Amino acid sequence: MTIEKLTELQTYLTTKLADQDVALEIITGDELVAYVPAASLKKTIKTLRDDKKCQFKMLMGVTAADYPDRDARFDVVYCLLSIAFNLRIRVKVKLQDDTAIDSIEPLFMAAGWFEREVWDMFGISFKGNPDLRRILTDYGFDGHPLRKDFPLTGFVEMRYDETEKRCIYEPVTLQQDFRNFDFLSPWEGMTTVQLPGDEKAVKPKFMPDEKN
Repeated sequence: MTIEKLTELQTYLTTKLADQDVALEIITGDELVAYVPAASLKKTIKTLRDDKKCQFKMLMGVTAADYPDRDARFDVVYCLLSIAFNLRIRVKVKLQDDTAIDSIEPLFMAAGWFEREVWDMFGISFKGNPDLRRILTDYGFDGHPLRKDFPLTGFVEMRYDETEKRCIYEPVTLQQDFRNFDFLSPWEGMTTVQLPGDEKAVKPKFMPDEKN
């Protein structure tokens, strides 16, 4: 039933948003994605929210993805939910580096903090956001940690030191050493099925199906 609703909605929006150069696609069988030019973003979001056949009145999140080898480096992604029709839609906007995009905070108040997080992590600026400040990193932090070219070394991190009773800065520490992964992680709990990587596991002394 969901795929039928999505197909019907896709057909409707293809006509409704024809003047905004929006492309629509159903992926993985149950998700509708709208690819929207940056210039049409606010108009498209407003249509999705207010149109009686859509009613995407809940903004579930705003995020981004970084493709540094692409001319339009970023995908800015908006996730919307229609409670009335029990449907979801993702709106994707391709954006070049150092290019601002319109804030949708006037349409969804929740977008204010979502956009702050995207700015903090990716460095994407939102025009019209009334409070575009960092939200996850420390005061005066340099760089944007979720960019693919963000270095893992050469930075400091802040923590509260209980002994000194103050915030201190120290070099970033990683949880594990740099190493090469062969993507063959042994499933040590499985003994009856042979999987790639099992040769790396320590075999139990007695297999479950073996007789003592």
